Amino acid sequence: MLTDYFFSHGFSFFASGWTQFAAGFGLAFIIMLLFGRPFIHAMRVFQKKGQPISENVPETHRQKAGTPTMGGILIVLAILISSILFMPLSNPTGWIALAALTMFGALGFVDDYKKVASQSKKASNGLSPMTRLFVEGIFVVILACLINQTMPPYIAENSLAIGSGIILPLGIFYYIFAYFVICGSANATNITDGLDGMLAKLFLPVLVVLVVALYGATRIGFMDTVMFLPGASGLYAVLGAAFGAVLGFLWFNSKPASIFMGDVGSLALGGFMGTVAMLLKSEIIMGIAAGMMVLILLSSFIQTMYFKATRKISGTGRRVFLRAPLHHHFEELGWPETKIVERFFILSILFSGLALVLLKFA
Repeated sequence: MLTDYFFSHGFSFFASGWTQFAAGFGLAFIIMLLFGRPFIHAMRVFQKKGQPISENVPETHRQKAGTPTMGGILIVLAILISSILFMPLSNPTGWIALAALTMFGALGFVDDYKKVASQSKKASNGLSPMTRLFVEGIFVVILACLINQTMPPYIAENSLAIGSGIILPLGIFYYIFAYFVICGSANATNITDGLDGMLAKLFLPVLVVLVVALYGATRIGFMDTVMFLPGASGLYAVLGAAFGAVLGFLWFNSKPASIFMGDVGSLALGGFMGTVAMLLKSEIIMGIAAGMMVLILLSSFIQTMYFKATRKISGTGRRVFLRAPLHHHFEELGWPETKIVERFFILSILFSGLALVLLKFA
C-alpha cells in the first residue's frame, strides 16, 4: 500500500526489497512493544483464569497457572498490518504467505478458545487431532494450488526443485509433499511452544535462513544453489514483519512469560514458515534450519508410537523419554527451563548455520 504509493510518487528506494523488509520489521516490532501491555491486560480480563496447565507437563509448570494465552493474535495482526502497508500489493506471493498465516491462526484460535472456555487440564481439551489434521489438509490443498500459480514458466507445475538445476515433477504427490511440509511445520512449531520464549528463539534463526534464501531467489548469480524466482520479491516486507513481530513478542514471552503465544500463534507461524519455504522452493533447506523443531516433534511421535507398540505386545506401555516432547524430558532430568531454552536456541543457530552453508555451497 505505502510502497506502491511512495514508488508512484518518485520515491524509487521503496522498490528495494530491503527497504520493504526494514519497514515491515520496524512497524511490526513497534506494534508489539506499544500494544503488548494493553493486549496482555485485555487477555487477562477476557480469559480470567488464563490458559489451563495440562496434566501432562512437569510439576514446575503449575506455577504458570493463570498466565493469559492467545498472544499469537497480536503477532498475526502485527504481521498483517505491517505486510499490507509495505509489500507490493500486486505481487501474489505476499498474499499467499499471509493467507497461510491467517488460516492456520484461525484454526489455532478455535483450539485456544476451547481450552480456555473448558478450563480442562486434559491435553485433549482443544480440537481433536483428527479434526485439526483434516482442516489443515484443506488449507494445504488451497495453498498448494495458489503456490503453483506463482511459479515461472520454466518450473513444471506440481514439482520439487532441488537446488537450481534439478526439477522433479511430482504430479498428485506434490500435494502429499505439501501436506508434510506445511502441516509438519505447523505441528512442529505448535509442539515446540512449551517453554517460555522457546518457540520465538528457535523460530528466529529459521527466519534468517528464509530471508537469505529469498535474497538468493531474487538475485541472479548470488546463489547457484537457489532457483531464480523473481516473483518471490513480494515476500520481503512479509518476512521483515514476521521477524519484527516475533522479536517483539519475545519481549513479553521471555521467562517469566507475561503471556503465552497459544495455538493461534504457533500454528500460524508454522503454517507461514512452511508456505514461505514452498514459495521459495527451499523446503529441504527449511527442514534443516528447523532441525531443532523437527527433533522435538519426532520425540513426541517416537514416545507415542513406542508406548502404543509396547502396550500392545506386553500389556504395559513403556517410554523412550522420561516425558515428551523433548524439552520436558530435560526438565524431568532437573535442567532449569532457561538452560533448556538457551541450549536449544544454540542448537537452532547451528542447524540454521548448516542450512546457510548448504544454501550457498551444496
